Amino acid sequence: MLTVKDIARKLNTSEQHIRSLIRSNTLAGTRLGRQWVVEPHHLETFIKKTNFYPAPTDHPRVQSSTPKIKALSLFSGAMGLDLGLEQAGINVILACEFDKACRKTIEANRPNLALLGDIWDYSANDIREAARLNKTDDIDLIVGGPPCQAFSTAGARLGFKDERGNVLLKYISIILELKPRYAVIENVRGLLSAPLTHRPHAERGKDNPLSTKELPGGALLHILKMLRKAGYGISFNLYNAANFGSPQIRERVVIICHRDGEKVPYLTPTHSQDGSYDLPKWRTFKDAVSGLENINHQHVKFPEKRLKYYRMLEPGQYWKHLPIDLQKEALGKSFYAGGGKTGFLRRLAWDKPAPTLVTHPAMPATDLSHPTENRPLSIQEYKRIQEFPDEWIVYGSVSDQYKQIGNAVPASLGKAIGKAILDHMNGASKNPPHDFSYSRYKNTDDISWEKATKALLNKENNKN
Repeated sequence: MLTVKDIARKLNTSEQHIRSLIRSNTLAGTRLGRQWVVEPHHLETFIKKTNFYPAPTDHPRVQSSTPKIKALSLFSGAMGLDLGLEQAGINVILACEFDKACRKTIEANRPNLALLGDIWDYSANDIREAARLNKTDDIDLIVGGPPCQAFSTAGARLGFKDERGNVLLKYISIILELKPRYAVIENVRGLLSAPLTHRPHAERGKDNPLSTKELPGGALLHILKMLRKAGYGISFNLYNAANFGSPQIRERVVIICHRDGEKVPYLTPTHSQDGSYDLPKWRTFKDAVSGLENINHQHVKFPEKRLKYYRMLEPGQYWKHLPIDLQKEALGKSFYAGGGKTGFLRRLAWDKPAPTLVTHPAMPATDLSHPTENRPLSIQEYKRIQEFPDEWIVYGSVSDQYKQIGNAVPASLGKAIGKAILDHMNGASKNPPHDFSYSRYKNTDDISWEKATKALLNKENNKN
């Protein structure tokens, strides 16, 4: 028989939490005198039924030979970027992640990695020690995608005023302290237009013009200045993951920094939308989910009132394909709001890449419905679209799993990043087609973006 103390230690949780589970009959227990006890097989049943996994504690890398390329991963999430690096030939030796569910996922799949938690709690020396690197070991690569909500165009855009914006500065400071040969910063498109200081729209006007710090692009200019001052050469672009083999339209800013001052060429595309440049066409949703037809899918459900409209839609259709009276009925007040509203009542198409995966596929304005079945995309389909192996363990509730997978970097984009860095390390860099359209937006590469941004700043300075 196991005591409450035994179980709490085993599951790395509090004794109070275990007693609560027993009292609610979530975990079968027996009262013996003044204490509760649990039979071992009841604990095993509880773990399997609830997908429970002990919250891992911070620990150093399991001692083994240090690989030739020493790479560290910060803000690791469910490790989509790291899986892509592995495919390119770079194995990270340390993961740093604060989210509890993500930490369980990392520990379950890559238990030999050093595991750290909240980035604010560690110095550069702490990170070296956890990775079992001494002070003279040269770090080859640090990769990370700091939380991006502070720069997202969908939010309040507080930037560096937001703690989630400041964490990007923390990441930059770690890069500058550890001085890796290469560093990668991955973020949302909103970083390109984020100001250094944000002023709410209600406080703007002709009599209260924006300062240069409040103009679009100020945050990224500030980061570039810090890195260049330390001698790093920088290249960046806005990349659509579909151009690198992902069955998903997902655009992310990828900044690659090189300690010796030389710029790393842009990523080399492996696919194109129409098959141009002698490349295969974009992969489709059907390509991604092939073989998942007869499995037990894990997924949330749409409310019945929404299913009424989904039953009228074909693959690739959305609310605008309903009769006008039903459009108004389905969207309510949102019908009269601005914008394209393409995320409402959206069925995916079989023959196109999936839209950008979100952290929950059944929110009213960001629906991600299966092309023909009356349900949101499943966890298994999410994994395929983000290119996680089917056997990759993702811990937590269904909502936790959607969030982890939805926030990940598609593995194929990670692979393209890894290949670009390895090619540069080996003196075998390839220059991609100079006119290749990496995304649907203009002026998103470092050269044209910086030229346009500085021109805007100069214009505003001259006004003032």
